Amino acid sequence: MSKKILIMKTGTTILSLLAAGEDFEHWFIRGSGQDAKLFICCAIDQHQALPDLDEIAGIIITGSAAYVTDLAPWNFTAADYLQAAQARQLPILGVCYGHQLLAWAFAGEVGFHPMGREIGTFGITLTAASASDPLFQGTTKQFEVQVSHQQSVLRLPQQAVLLAKNSFEPHHAFRLGKTTWGVQFHPEFSAGILRAYIQERSETIAAEGLDVEQLLSRVEETPQSAELLKRFIEIVQDSAVLAKQLA
Repeated sequence: MSKKILIMKTGTTILSLLAAGEDFEHWFIRGSGQDAKLFICCAIDQHQALPDLDEIAGIIITGSAAYVTDLAPWNFTAADYLQAAQARQLPILGVCYGHQLLAWAFAGEVGFHPMGREIGTFGITLTAASASDPLFQGTTKQFEVQVSHQQSVLRLPQQAVLLAKNSFEPHHAFRLGKTTWGVQFHPEFSAGILRAYIQERSETIAAEGLDVEQLLSRVEETPQSAELLKRFIEIVQDSAVLAKQLA
């Protein structure tokens, strides 16, 4: 596949992991099981110019410490780009902030979750629509995911298909059209990464009334969630082959 998969960075990770030389793009590339040469990274929040869509086979949108409701100017640039990519049926996967950015870009509603923060390893349940979804089909109906967010998709875009939820978050995953997905959870997070997030934010989390030690004790690896990232890469590669055959 000559075209690249774009990692659209919307921010950076926590300071302790940055100091260790780790950031979002490293986890997505590692989790994909692919060579780093397959990817191109662009920090949209730093106003880096996005590549021409003709050069891109698919897009992954990262998480961020920012809030979609801040309405930073680069969000509008990203939204225009994602709308154009979606119109071309380029595969897109938005994660956490990326999930919310997609919903906002397609006229959904994003805001602070009325119940506060969700952070830790939690179970999600797939909807009936997931059984025929290219990304989720073949996955068990319930599995564990890594989660860290304060804002959520409060209302899905009108044309979105709900794919996953839990008792806290009613919109953990959705699909737009045939090739665009948003997931509130983090398929790229290992147990170690999530523990670092909980530990670095422990004072704030405790002040919000959450039990830090309990959250840490429940953290575990989430292999079924992680597998979705590899599945997305397969979808990108299959789409690129199909596009070449039709050209």
